[in-house]
Amino acid sequence: MRFLFLGTGTSAGIPVIACDCAACTSTDPRDRRTRTGAAVQWTDPDGHERIALLDATPDLRLQALRHNLRRCDAIFFTHNHVDHIFGLDEVRRFNAVMQAPIDIFADAHTMESLRRVYKHVFDAAVNVNKSFVATLIAQEIRPGSPIDLHGLRFTPFTVMHGKLPILGFRIDATSKKTQAPWLPLAYCTDTSAIPPDTWPTLSGVNTLVLDALRHRHHPTHFTIGQAVSVAQEVGAAQTYFIHMGHEVVHAEVDSELPERMSLAYDGMELK
Repeated sequence: MRFLFLGTGTSAGIPVIACDCAACTSTDPRDRRTRTGAAVQWTDPDGHERIALLDATPDLRLQALRHNLRRCDAIFFTHNHVDHIFGLDEVRRFNAVMQAPIDIFADAHTMESLRRVYKHVFDAAVNVNKSFVATLIAQEIRPGSPIDLHGLRFTPFTVMHGKLPILGFRIDATSKKTQAPWLPLAYCTDTSAIPPDTWPTLSGVNTLVLDALRHRHHPTHFTIGQAVSVAQEVGAAQTYFIHMGHEVVHAEVDSELPERMSLAYDGMELK
């Protein structure tokens, strides 16, 4: 089993177009950040390889090629913003390889956006030309209602992205064959506040993955200081910060973090 950080950057990616800042010109590969998304790769109790994506970023093709992803059994969407859904068209290749549809899980607001943006996929019968589009099984989900998938349980919960409620996911093993040291894991991207009802869901996680945009205040994302405070309250064995902007130089910021907290980077794996 592994948890793979496919991308750890903010919506513009790092380097940012036409920028000469320290992060954008850095030679440290950890400062080259594609848009934030992740993959969970595991062998199910019957011995079959499985991969689930957390979001489908605009960089998904590059991320899949870089990490040799050869299938996709499910996609769990956190919300409907461009940097989290604009790679969905790429999964048609997984359909072709697997000869099977892909389950996608999203709340009502995000599913409505997906159907609008990807009308050519969800309403392919009205396309002027018959074309190669993804085959998806859309499943609407709600916070607190878990999805059991091949030996893992994905439980959606609410976090606030500014004024917008979006989804985080807690991942637990449901089989002795799908245990991993990093489980349970809570994944919270694009977060600026955690509602009171969500805190119990974060209790007892071994791994916390949490938004930490930059030091300076932002109305829809945690600052690094705010993220550290939340991580201390959750008390996970290890916390990894994601969705960093180009204000963050990895070597500088990572060295200042408290024990058991680190900046994630593209290609980082938990095994």
